[in-house]
Amino acid sequence: MKVTQHLEAAKGETLFSFEIIPPQKGKSIQELYDNIDPLMEFKPPFIDVTTSREEFIYVDKGNGLLEKKLTRMRPGTLGICASIKHKYNVDTVPHVLCGGFTKEETEYLLVDCHYLGIDNVMALRGDAMKDEQSFVPKQGGNDFAVDLVKQINQLNCGKYLHDVMDVDNKANFCIGVAGYPEKHLESPSLISDLKRLKEKVDAGADYVVTQMFFDNAKYFEFVAKAREMGITVPIIPGIKPIAVQRHLQVLPQIFRIDLPEDLIHAVDQCKNNTDIRQVGIEWAIQQSLELKAAGVPVLHYYSMGKSENIRQIASKVF
Repeated sequence: MKVTQHLEAAKGETLFSFEIIPPQKGKSIQELYDNIDPLMEFKPPFIDVTTSREEFIYVDKGNGLLEKKLTRMRPGTLGICASIKHKYNVDTVPHVLCGGFTKEETEYLLVDCHYLGIDNVMALRGDAMKDEQSFVPKQGGNDFAVDLVKQINQLNCGKYLHDVMDVDNKANFCIGVAGYPEKHLESPSLISDLKRLKEKVDAGADYVVTQMFFDNAKYFEFVAKAREMGITVPIIPGIKPIAVQRHLQVLPQIFRIDLPEDLIHAVDQCKNNTDIRQVGIEWAIQQSLELKAAGVPVLHYYSMGKSENIRQIASKVF
């Protein structure tokens, strides 16, 4: 079932969803299940599963020599999506990236998704590799998220990259894309960023999920400006609770977002990360209640594979 169909069936009720990351290679999927189990009481209609792009590692070859190798530390997105769909009877949304994938590899992934009955995908450009100053697309891959949306939409129309054939079983993916209430870190302005978002919607995106934010006013302003620009698809807010002291430095640095002074002050008053975690939970509860009262379609939580703080938040909101 498509995300947009879930929203229509909810008839204005705010739904609960969350995002998980695959375990590292060599780790059991059971830990992931253990963190999903407590959240199922809130009846998520869909669960997002992230995709990690490749990264470089250095393998010791002896004699002081290191060999540079490409690897993926968290593969398995599609397998996890299929496992969750089977185990919990819930729709899954695999993240599909430009970075690190050719158009052919993307097409094969989408074909596999279609065979598995996965109806939704999240189309993302992806981040730069750790040793790159800026994003570099893979040779033969999509340059931007809008190009990826176009490829997925072409497949929905029965058009493959190189093959001419009669298609009797077309894919019909519901396409999600990312939105940035405080603008993408590479964008010169919020309006410029919104123009890029409109391009993605015009290319076939069906809904938007926002990057995390900690000031609801930023979300409401973003939605208002998006509507003024003619973006009419659902815009789902993404929520991440603060959990540790270093989030005050890391989150603004990585995502180029502002943290409210009240939140900073509350965290600074904490004696340890246990206290900070509780501050993050309480802040996210208040965020969620205000957003729910405003009638947002979904509250989407970035769990990072851990569920206890999300469970505490959801228990007060849903």
